Amino acid sequence: MLELHQFRHSAFCEKVRLALAAKGLEATLVEVVPGVGQLELFRLSGQRQVPVLVDGGEVIADSTEIVLHLEQRHPLPPLLPNDPQDRARVLLLEDWADTALATGCRRALLQAAASRPALRAALLPESTPSSLRQLVSVLPGGLMGSLSDTLTSLLAPQEARQLRRNLEQLGQLVAGRDHLVGSQLTLADLAVVAQLSLLRFPASAGAALAGEGVDGIADNPLFQPLFDWRDRLLANLSRRGTP
Repeated sequence: MLELHQFRHSAFCEKVRLALAAKGLEATLVEVVPGVGQLELFRLSGQRQVPVLVDGGEVIADSTEIVLHLEQRHPLPPLLPNDPQDRARVLLLEDWADTALATGCRRALLQAAASRPALRAALLPESTPSSLRQLVSVLPGGLMGSLSDTLTSLLAPQEARQLRRNLEQLGQLVAGRDHLVGSQLTLADLAVVAQLSLLRFPASAGAALAGEGVDGIADNPLFQPLFDWRDRLLANLSRRGTP
């Protein structure tokens, strides 16, 4: 039995859940509580970052390594093309999504959460004690903004412009297409879709977050076709299994 240790709203955990759904695999989801839960995760995997997949006696960390493990153990349907050029395109897009796109999406969400108490609280794991959840929701936005700026370097104006350009380019790539590379679902699609979840949360994020996201992106008609593409892909995956 597969066991996925995760933060529900982590884009990298979403990427693994989507890969599981694409392959029709079920996994027990173990929500990691910040702090104590991360110590338990360290004892299990030797590090504190999610996602971590337990597959029998194997413990695999890192979303890409997990998907490659699943690809080896459960090759059908494949998430990596056989054609060498298409495979290279998929892996390049996945790496870009996991690095440059991920940084922009994460910082944009943190910036949005800094001024929106309800969004901050909704992002916490469901197992978070109510006292801590309430504290996070009532912290002044200015304090959250200062803390986020110190710890994570909130999105600078030029980074915000670059993120918007990247989203416009993604929209052009998927215009009239179902997939980023070729005619079949690949790891590139999953990696990009997972990061887009931080900009506008899909229905699978739960009632408190569904449709919420980054102002100026989540509600921008320019990006609606891109989110429509994402939602179609998620709907197709939901028919295979629950992401």
